[in-house]
Amino acid sequence: MRPDVTAFFDEPTNTVSYVVKDPTSDACAIVDSVLDFDNAAGRTSTESADEIIAWVKAKGLRVEWLLESHVHADHLSAAPYIQKAVGGKIGIGENIRVVQDTFGKIFNEGTEFERDGSQFDRLFKEQDRFAIGALEGFVLHTPGHTPACLTYVIGDAAFVGDTLFQPDFGTARCDFPGGSAETLWHSVQKILSLPDETRIFTCHDYKAPGRDEYAWESTVGEQKAKNVHVGAGATEADFIRMRTERDATLGMPKLIIPSIQVNMRAGRMPPAEDDGGVYLKIPINKL
Repeated sequence: MRPDVTAFFDEPTNTVSYVVKDPTSDACAIVDSVLDFDNAAGRTSTESADEIIAWVKAKGLRVEWLLESHVHADHLSAAPYIQKAVGGKIGIGENIRVVQDTFGKIFNEGTEFERDGSQFDRLFKEQDRFAIGALEGFVLHTPGHTPACLTYVIGDAAFVGDTLFQPDFGTARCDFPGGSAETLWHSVQKILSLPDETRIFTCHDYKAPGRDEYAWESTVGEQKAKNVHVGAGATEADFIRMRTERDATLGMPKLIIPSIQVNMRAGRMPPAEDDGGVYLKIPINKL
């Protein structure tokens, strides 16, 4: 079955969120939502999420899932905010536990921070199946960028998070804690083993050199033929060398510190302190 896919692009974070609808009913899922965050002011706002909520309500849709492809390092998730407005279960890969343990240590989270993924409604394992109305979906475990990365295959569409970008931009970085270029290569091969006509929807676009328009949809066939990092006969050894050398030149995403602390809590802020205020930590020389 071919789901109806509507994209919402957040230019400040170059993030693409999706509403994925069962064409035979009013059921839908929302993939990789964005909570707006002014890093300099430490201020959140909800314009991006409100646009999706308004669209869902205007279409009379029923939200069954709020799906996270991974613990994002470049934007904050709006999943709890959207859940409160329109419902849905928040899902992520079961290796969120690995991410929580790794970053729980980096941010010196106390024992009150649960590292068991219990902040989420569903922890998906490899090949787990789920439904959006009559639409059938299943999960591919595709780590490498982070340990908890998933690809959601829903009908003829695959939502790959940061694992792949548009063919002219390549693949995700692998230098975050728990990342691995070798692991990413094998994850990409898993995605590219899907039928050639499978639509690929990416979580970000940065407009590759020479391209003037943002884009986020391709196919498995296009990725196999044209992806500048893994297509057209690329080898595992060449990819690992390229990815390792390239990642060594990259700076940290500007929102990584707030994003990780919030997203490993399923999009929720840390608990308020004794003055009623909410605070995020900045680890010094740990990232």
